[in-house]
Amino acid sequence: MPLNRNGLEQAKRACEFMGRLQIATVCASPLRRALDTAMILQKSLGCDLRVIETLSECSWGEQEGEIKGQWLDDWKAGERSPDGAEPYDQFIRRALGGINDALEQPGPVLIVSHGGVYLAVQKHAALDPAFDIPNAIPVRHDPPRDDFPWWTATDLGTR
Repeated sequence: MPLNRNGLEQAKRACEFMGRLQIATVCASPLRRALDTAMILQKSLGCDLRVIETLSECSWGEQEGEIKGQWLDDWKAGERSPDGAEPYDQFIRRALGGINDALEQPGPVLIVSHGGVYLAVQKHAALDPAFDIPNAIPVRHDPPRDDFPWWTATDLGTR
């Protein structure tokens, strides 16, 4: 499904904001809306674009397109995977591999992906799992430092 008018507007606002930053590489999921958004950003920023297959969203199997509910909490807990869905642990390993592949590109790197992929960031950076990113809102992640031993996430907000 292509970006709708709202998605195009969100990408445009993100371009305006991201233009203030020195992004060297945009890394994207190959799925259409993420890739379309990444291409808009890449063109605006004048930087390289890398498509990374492992940044794709999770396959939810029978729950694809359904409203989040108890099934999602059960899936995250490893208690149950919907029929045909990618198991949680397998998905997190794959997504983390995609993130690491992106971070090996010339930086600073902008990753354009999906909410499910962000679960891997939250899990491995020990971020608050309630931290939710709306579509097309850039978030900067900084690794631990000597004076602050945790990863930080800063909503850079383009709203």
